Amino acid sequence: MNNIILLPVLIPVMVGILLIFLRSYGRTQAWFSIFTMAATAGISYYLLEKVQSDGIQRLDFGGWAPPFGISFVADSFSLLLVLTASIVTFVCLMYALFSTNKLLQTMYYYPSVLFLIAGVNGSFLTGDLFNLFVCFEVMLLSSYVLLTLGGAKRQLREAIKYVVINIVSSWFFLVALAYLYGSVGTLNMAHLSVRVAEAGQGPLLTTISIVFMIVFSLKAGLLLYFWLPGSYSTPPVVTSALFGALLTKVGIYALFRVFSLIFNQQPEITHAIIGVMAGLTLIGGSIGAIAYNDIRKIAAYNVVIAVGFILVGLAVSTPNAIEGAIYYLIHDMVVKALLFLLVGTVIALTGTAQLHQMSGLMKNYPLLGWSFFITMLSLAGVPPLSGFIGKVLVSEGAIESGAYILLALSLLSSLFVLYSLLRIFKNSFWGETIVGKEDQVPLNSRFLVPCVVLVLLTFGIGLGTEGLSAYVTDAAETLLNPEIYVDAVLEGDRP
Repeated sequence: MNNIILLPVLIPVMVGILLIFLRSYGRTQAWFSIFTMAATAGISYYLLEKVQSDGIQRLDFGGWAPPFGISFVADSFSLLLVLTASIVTFVCLMYALFSTNKLLQTMYYYPSVLFLIAGVNGSFLTGDLFNLFVCFEVMLLSSYVLLTLGGAKRQLREAIKYVVINIVSSWFFLVALAYLYGSVGTLNMAHLSVRVAEAGQGPLLTTISIVFMIVFSLKAGLLLYFWLPGSYSTPPVVTSALFGALLTKVGIYALFRVFSLIFNQQPEITHAIIGVMAGLTLIGGSIGAIAYNDIRKIAAYNVVIAVGFILVGLAVSTPNAIEGAIYYLIHDMVVKALLFLLVGTVIALTGTAQLHQMSGLMKNYPLLGWSFFITMLSLAGVPPLSGFIGKVLVSEGAIESGAYILLALSLLSSLFVLYSLLRIFKNSFWGETIVGKEDQVPLNSRFLVPCVVLVLLTFGIGLGTEGLSAYVTDAAETLLNPEIYVDAVLEGDRP
């Protein structure tokens, strides 16, 4: 047994419980949370290195071997996401340390963030579908709290929509779990892979897989993203950054894991549907990104575009496409957090989210302006930034598989991303300043430190692609060859 696998979930939960009793000490809560995420990131990196040297790691709860007990399974794919999520949360909490008001700090903000990241990390690490449902609910309950903190009328309106949709999707999740268990008699992911392969993915199992697809698509914002722009654009800036960076990625992870490991017998049906949904998501997200003058909505629709692009990789499922999707998934977690932090900073300085009411910020805030410019180039896939390698590999995979429509939509969506963010840059930062030097709102340099850290990270990922390649290749190999995961979990014993 390898108990350290549990720590990326256990540490945030334990510290979150402790911080509930420190409600009135906002600054203390912030520092505890920051150190917690630093420790979680360090443990995640150690586990990632251990997987490279010793293979996939597994923890059996209560000593019950799979498939009879609940297991956590750590492979390169899950640990890359746990590590990235921990780093992004660490940086966002640094921003919250200087930007969050005292009232918000004393409303259980930091415990809610830690419970959120515990649910996210648990979703990445679990080896059991029912436990995935439990971790989803932990994450969602925390997100309900974070979405409503602040109590603005617009927040509460979007929160009602968000809560109702997720309750419905959770009900569908439970229904799908019940039918799946009734069909094959197990919910352990590795054992499910074996049982579905033995039984053959007939009409019943294919129908069940489509229900799972709908559930995870709602979580990821794949086609069913009508709830996302409002929910991600109303909460405080740090909450929006965490939502944009992490929440949709859990749904994306579930789609990759379930449809590469379990429901991989009928790709001409399941993966074709995912491809159609990804293409329509790219179209809808691109239209939304250029249709609004509210910079928060523009940022939210850029999240939708990224979801569609990443899932083009799953729909194509060639080695290049899967590797590219993993690279882009890591990149998007980092850069979407950066985008929302920058957008929130711009709104704090100007007092508005409307493009036509802001101008010339570059003159007074040059570091903020150039940080946004780099973010724009990274999201558009300009080398040597982090978005480039993922776009290239997914495009190569689409060419190899003959998915030319998805290729065209993916490349066109990059132009829409560039155009939508260029509108923000041109209107907000360029042109004549409407605020004199003496009237400008002071920008605390400490607000920019987390943003600069993420800017350096997007450069680091782009320039350090070769260093990441071993981890990404191993992750892609596990997704493309389910028997690697199955053998590591069941250890050759397939009941």
